[in-house]
Amino acid sequence: MQKLKCAIIGCGRISYKHVEAIINNSEETELVALCDLIEDRAIARQEQYKEKFPEAKVSIYTDYKKMLKEVDIDYVAIATESGYHGEISLDCLNEDVNIIIEKPMAMTLEEIDSINELSDKKGLKVAVSHQNRFNPPIQKLRKAIDEGKFGNLINGTARILWTRDQNYYDMAPWRGTKALDGGTLMNQCIHNIDLLLWMMGSEVVSVKSERGTFLRDIEMEDFGAILLRFANGSIGIIEGSACVYPKNLEETLSIFGETGTAVIGGLAVNEIKTWNFEDENEKADDLDSGKVENVYGNGHTPLYKDFIDAVNNDTQPLVTGYEARKPVEVILKSYEEKKWP
Repeated sequence: MQKLKCAIIGCGRISYKHVEAIINNSEETELVALCDLIEDRAIARQEQYKEKFPEAKVSIYTDYKKMLKEVDIDYVAIATESGYHGEISLDCLNEDVNIIIEKPMAMTLEEIDSINELSDKKGLKVAVSHQNRFNPPIQKLRKAIDEGKFGNLINGTARILWTRDQNYYDMAPWRGTKALDGGTLMNQCIHNIDLLLWMMGSEVVSVKSERGTFLRDIEMEDFGAILLRFANGSIGIIEGSACVYPKNLEETLSIFGETGTAVIGGLAVNEIKTWNFEDENEKADDLDSGKVENVYGNGHTPLYKDFIDAVNNDTQPLVTGYEARKPVEVILKSYEEKKWP
């Protein structure tokens, strides 16, 4: 089977994880092009790839539309500012190219619905980078829920207690803006919101929220809290902060049921902290997510593998556009409850 040809649009902060994932799946995929408005960023990612594959031919572009016309590409990874995800995704799909989209999938539900409708119409694959779903402890947690180990679910809590100082926002003026980024809930907390919704496995029937901009000079919130009620009666609690002093404190997913309690924490929700069940056979075995260097974790590599398999076998990836719509909808509905100034 021929290797799938991949291009990356957007070579900023997260893009090195996408190059790393392509390298780690090199038996099935290869990088053929990179695009960024700042050419030096694309060149840096080209050099990262060529350290592993010195003979590789990786074209550099500053115009992604030109790249789509000139390069033979099977799929594109979109890692630009969030506010551009929708437009770029639709342009790629209209060129019959499959896509992996960094979170959030897009900034509006209208854009997300257009992406899903067009991909369905064209028979193309869409995956979204909620890579923490692939962490072994998260996979184990989902399996325990599917097997009924928790009994009836009572509540789940997703907590992102991080710090993002003013310099973080000043380095890239799009950060913290309503049009291109959103606040802490949309940017930092969306991964854990996705995990919470996936675990609770029920439709959200009500959303209540409180948000504020306490410390950072940004347009959107630097702290937000959301309270959810699910159709199955369970409750979800979301807490997202960029204000923790003096450094990141925790990223934690907790699930509570009548016969089980589990807490997954660590730098990138990659470690089992609590694992208690009525079923004595349900043990917290020594799962190894590998060395985690930062909050991005190690999930991009298995996410790419899952996506490549979906393209090759005409199946659906784990994190489809329809799945990725859910956390965006919760966040946008939390904003609607109180009109933002």
